[in-house]
Amino acid sequence: MQKNERIRMDDRPTAFADEPRLIIEPGRAARVAALAEPVLLQLGYRLVRVRVSGAEGCTVQIMAERPDGGLAIEDCEAASRALSPVLDLADPIESAYRLEISSPGIDRPLVRRSDFERYAGHAAKIEMTVSLDGRKRFHGALVGTEGECVRFCAEEPVGEISLPINDIAEARLVLTDELISQSLRRSKHGQRQIQQANAASVQDRRANQGKGD
Repeated sequence: MQKNERIRMDDRPTAFADEPRLIIEPGRAARVAALAEPVLLQLGYRLVRVRVSGAEGCTVQIMAERPDGGLAIEDCEAASRALSPVLDLADPIESAYRLEISSPGIDRPLVRRSDFERYAGHAAKIEMTVSLDGRKRFHGALVGTEGECVRFCAEEPVGEISLPINDIAEARLVLTDELISQSLRRSKHGQRQIQQANAASVQDRRANQGKGD
């Protein structure tokens, strides 16, 4: 597991680590996020969202992703092992809780500028913290970003509008056949990259062993 984690750290784009989240959580979730984000980055992942819910006791859900946008079961296990002692020591939640690590999913939250640009053309729903022309909830298709706004082709009122990113409370993709197809294509591409990196690492190790002999 350590070998794969090192490969992800070496291969990830600089922008992956440097791009901040623009839509963040308040309160207890924000305290957890501040602790979790640097730990995840050390493993080669980045934080997507933290949610603290009272369902079935208290659950702290930490959503994270690899550079390809996914998160495998072994990634969740590695993140959980690294995060558990950090959260236990800092104790950001005042009661007992269950830690849950998950991938963003296909109908993922959109929290960074690159999220809105990457999924341009796909259906999404956006909820604002303040009303825009008397509305807080919008359904439609992403167009991209411009300045400090998300460009959005809304279903109602019909037409393209600009939504200030700082006023967005939550944004997420809507599950469609087109989105599922794109996600499958990206997942296969990401797996090929990991396999190629692992194969290159094995070749390097064999070459170094040969020199030592």
